[in-house]
Amino acid sequence: MTANYLIGLREGLEATLIVVLLMAYLAKSGRSHLLPKLWTGVAIAVAASVGFGALLSFGPRGLTFEAQEAIGGTLSVIAVGLVTWMVFWIARTARTLGSDLRSRVDQTSTGSGWGLAVVGAVAVGREGLETALFLWAAAQSSGSSTTPLVGALLGLATAIVLGALLHRGVLKVNLGKFFTWSGAALIIIAGGVLAYAIHDFQEAGILPGLHSLAFDVSAAVPPSSWYGTLLKGTLNFSPATTWLEAAAWLLYVPLVLWLYFRSHRRAQPAAVTPEPVRSAAGS
Repeated sequence: MTANYLIGLREGLEATLIVVLLMAYLAKSGRSHLLPKLWTGVAIAVAASVGFGALLSFGPRGLTFEAQEAIGGTLSVIAVGLVTWMVFWIARTARTLGSDLRSRVDQTSTGSGWGLAVVGAVAVGREGLETALFLWAAAQSSGSSTTPLVGALLGLATAIVLGALLHRGVLKVNLGKFFTWSGAALIIIAGGVLAYAIHDFQEAGILPGLHSLAFDVSAAVPPSSWYGTLLKGTLNFSPATTWLEAAAWLLYVPLVLWLYFRSHRRAQPAAVTPEPVRSAAGS
């Protein structure tokens, strides 16, 4: 649940901050009458994300076991790719996020203002679709569909509360550090999802080595134990890991973490903090 809570919190907070920026700019620029259009776009994005999650959950049923495993592995790889892109994107674009959104508002708020609904739908929908796909992949790897959903909903609820408090100026959070370290944690979680995708491909017969284990610590870390469940739920750790799964994790996590922290060092002045939110609203 902890990993999925983090996913919901981070993705939800990104979407919430975007909405807060848009709301603040509309209010400061005297266009508060367009807020219903913005909320319409947000509602469309939420509905599309929920629908996408339902399609992922119920769509593969009725297929052969091998086909389900192949689809699951493919979607898990896509989820890892999207999450990797997302954590690098927020590090790279934090400096210009507010100005980019203001520019889009200025371009789309003329006339009926329905273009603003599109801006809200695209901005929030991207985060929602990424979240739905990554949560589905996490649910597949953990073998449970309920626990990941509960954790994610709690994370999203926390993000909404934090966003509301930030918007009202009640709360001050170092968002730069939050996004930096939560991004690193998501990379580690994504490494576990990638390893499980390899396992799916092995189950489907696409990749070899299903019974060639790099290690098997099931006796020391029983999957049904509380600590085995904790490791599985947070890091997607499998006590019985094949050589290909271990290789995928080792090739992905250290390299991506190194590139991630190097990009953060280069973009250090662009850290996302509450101050840009206020300046975006006031300029």
